[in-house]
Amino acid sequence: MDAQLLAFVAVAAGMVALPGADFTVVVRNALASRRSGLATAVGVAGGLVVHTALAAAGLAAVLVTMPALFRGVQLLGGAYVLYLGLSGLYAMRRRPAAAGDAAGEESEGRALPGAGRSLRQGFLTNALNPKAPVLFLSLLPQFVPEGQPPLPRTLLLASVVVLLALVWFPAVALLVDRLGRGLRRPRATRVIEGGSGTALTALGLVLVTGPLLH
Repeated sequence: MDAQLLAFVAVAAGMVALPGADFTVVVRNALASRRSGLATAVGVAGGLVVHTALAAAGLAAVLVTMPALFRGVQLLGGAYVLYLGLSGLYAMRRRPAAAGDAAGEESEGRALPGAGRSLRQGFLTNALNPKAPVLFLSLLPQFVPEGQPPLPRTLLLASVVVLLALVWFPAVALLVDRLGRGLRRPRATRVIEGGSGTALTALGLVLVTGPLLH
């Protein structure tokens, strides 16, 4: 039994499950529909595949050692997260504060995001996350046994992260959909949209205006 691999699975599971921009976008889209939530979850996993490829190719190391390039990715990612947050706040303002369930469901039916759009949102939210290259570079080498070729082991560990994301985020989407009727009531939806919009806006502002992440 590979004790280091088991330890990595535990650590990676905790990191994947930690609420953040990915989690917030999955929950928000899952409120619209199960299909949108699942598409967003798959998109998040797709973003992790990009980071896996970058780490395997050594490009993540180049990104981290070039502050200007890293800052550019940080600004781009922050701007996109900020856009998602402001979109959520705008949607909350447009949604009626009190309306019948039927009217609320009808309104939601007209505003359902397509699966392609949700997939793209999940992918970009994760792929443009500037913390991911740092995470892969700082964490993965700690679980490569001495004397082992680093590339196969790194690919294995990165694949574990992707698989965990493919389990966790669809599970979150399905849970939100399962609780759907109560969460989709107009008042509850406004609260969730407002909370997720505020969280994403704050995170986007931190990324855009904050110091360079290391």
